[in-house]
Amino acid sequence: MIRLQRVCAVCGRSISWRRKWARDWEQVKYCSDACRRRGLSAQDRRIEEAILALLEQRAADASICPSDAARQVAGAGDWRAQMEPVRMAARRLQRDGRIDITQQGRPVDPDTAKGPIRLRLRQVGLQV
Repeated sequence: MIRLQRVCAVCGRSISWRRKWARDWEQVKYCSDACRRRGLSAQDRRIEEAILALLEQRAADASICPSDAARQVAGAGDWRAQMEPVRMAARRLQRDGRIDITQQGRPVDPDTAKGPIRLRLRQVGLQV
């Protein structure tokens, strides 16, 4: 029996193998019922595009704070309400290999990172 780790399609968090999923492990896509209900929306894709657009405007090794993307997406609205969707989008982009999530300039695993994070375009040759 192979116990691989999966990644939630919505929030980007790791899904650990559970015995109750033994028969259906290949079909597991979501970490929770909340993620299954939420799904991915057009807004989620716009957030991903905003993160990538902000990063492409910077130098190759520069990073952004997730709040920069939240402010851009929210416009005149409450940007703080956008912070968790931005973090979720960042985890998805990191799992797709497009960006790095960093702390103190070093890539970190988003599942174990505590405290403030920064986002930067994936550096060639660096892996988490």
